[in-house]
Amino acid sequence: MSKIGKNLNNQTILSQPRITEKATVLTEGKYPVYTFVIDPSANKTEIKREVTRLYKVVPTRINIINLPAKKITRKGKVGTRAAVKKAMVFLKAGEKIES
Repeated sequence: MSKIGKNLNNQTILSQPRITEKATVLTEGKYPVYTFVIDPSANKTEIKREVTRLYKVVPTRINIINLPAKKITRKGKVGTRAAVKKAMVFLKAGEKIES
């Protein structure tokens, strides 16, 4: 679990890092990109402030993506996978986020 940042209303902004195969490949490039699950009400300014405060790096760019809920079937029962809002944090060449 990553460090958790809170905004002025004491809500968590960066819930956890989103660790997937694609996210791992993006962190190893010349310009690293880190992916986080974020609070649905968070904006780019708040995310930039939290990343700077928690990890001591200044992002060059931030993309926010809303992933919709998906219907799934398990053992014959229909359910839904939760919707998620994620942020992709781009850093300068050579910078890293270390937990």
